[in-house]
Amino acid sequence: MERTEQELVRIDKVSKIREYCNPYPEKYEKTHSLKAAKLLEDGTLNVRIAGRIVFMRKMGKLSFLRIRDIEGDMQLEIKIDEVGEEKYAFFKSLIDLGDFIGAEGEIFTTQTGEKTLRVKFFEFLGKALRPLPEKFHGLTDTEMKYRQRYVDLITNEESRKVFLGRSKLYAYIHKFLGENGFLQVETPILQNAVCGASARPFYTHHNALDMDCNLRIAPETYLKQCVAGGFDRVYELAKCFRNEGMDPQHLQEFTQVEWYASYWNFEDNIKFYQEFIRGLLMELVGSTTIEYNGHTLDFGKENWKKINYVDTMRDVFGFDFLSIEEPSELKDKIVEKGLFSYNDLEDYHSLSQIIDFCYKKFVRADIIEPTIIYNYPAVLMPLARRNDSDERIIDVFQVIVCGTELCKAYSELVNPEQQRQTFEDQLKAKAQGDDETMDVDEGFLSAMEQGMPPVSGLGFGIDRLLMIIYNQPSIRDVVLFPQMKDKK
Repeated sequence: MERTEQELVRIDKVSKIREYCNPYPEKYEKTHSLKAAKLLEDGTLNVRIAGRIVFMRKMGKLSFLRIRDIEGDMQLEIKIDEVGEEKYAFFKSLIDLGDFIGAEGEIFTTQTGEKTLRVKFFEFLGKALRPLPEKFHGLTDTEMKYRQRYVDLITNEESRKVFLGRSKLYAYIHKFLGENGFLQVETPILQNAVCGASARPFYTHHNALDMDCNLRIAPETYLKQCVAGGFDRVYELAKCFRNEGMDPQHLQEFTQVEWYASYWNFEDNIKFYQEFIRGLLMELVGSTTIEYNGHTLDFGKENWKKINYVDTMRDVFGFDFLSIEEPSELKDKIVEKGLFSYNDLEDYHSLSQIIDFCYKKFVRADIIEPTIIYNYPAVLMPLARRNDSDERIIDVFQVIVCGTELCKAYSELVNPEQQRQTFEDQLKAKAQGDDETMDVDEGFLSAMEQGMPPVSGLGFGIDRLLMIIYNQPSIRDVVLFPQMKDKK
């Protein structure tokens, strides 16, 4: 590969560093992280810290530099009188921005009020052969930012905040659910039935078993099998895969959490989710009010706005859409009412696709503040429990903010005969041209026939939630290494 002039200079320095020390040493014993060191009292001795050099001001007999790790940074003062002439000359001639250094010394505060380490000894810990971008305030080349996330993290404070927040989110999920009696499990990513959500899957082949498989689109049916086996409260942080379009709110590979609680209904999950999201926001940003896309979102309100899906869509359509059984008839009525043209509806083939398209255009798109949507048509979700008063309706809720779905939860369908019928209805929708339908999952049906208690489950995408909490324009901004198209 062709090297730049700066890279060649740095490579040459590696050979010169070897005359003094190993340029890539085995380890360095730290006493404190940078974040912890900045909290020490002045005069604290023998403090050993390490990090990447992100700023240097080399002068005659006194130099300053700043080192950084993922959680913080700290200023170092290096004096020739403290480290000696040879080490000071080594520092001035061979150490560059981006290199790693370990330093030991005394904590003091400068006249400008900055906590600093007065270096008594330092060790070289690693040479950066590539220089950091100049005047880096977050990569202006967005594609390069995603391809070289390591550089973005080194130099972009906003990115460090987001991805530290992501790690804290994982820790909070485990803590919150654990304290509420939920047990974490793992379920298969390689599956042999497309089930758990309405989505187009990725397919692969299992050579050893000589069978076709799909990557999971959701962990739902396996988690419910755990419920059937006696896990009263269970959850999973699950990598899921949906072979669909890409936009600022969707990626084909994403992370979601699903939890299931025996003996709950969907209303219990509404209260539990509100408690969860308020505690999470306090943990990550210190407030239940956040800014997203120019809007102020208050999750701390006692009573969130509620919208009845079926009643609202009846008003939108101007007719009882639940009584319609054929997609062509529903399209005719929608066009007759002047809501859409046949061309607008051309890509939507099943009742669920058509209804969902209209809902997203006429209802969801206009929602800003945290809103609970409930009372959904049964045709939309084959795994949800039918309402006792009207089997055409299911006991479901979603939380929507700024036109974006944050979570989905429902009272689960545990009647095996009814579940088999909904799966067969999915096959009919597939025959009508809906390629996002579920398969008949016989393993799941067998577990249900073994007997299941009343149960309610909830799922949400971690990536989209972080995007809103940290006010990011694209879901790729909260995923460390989003999938990118190969460069030609």
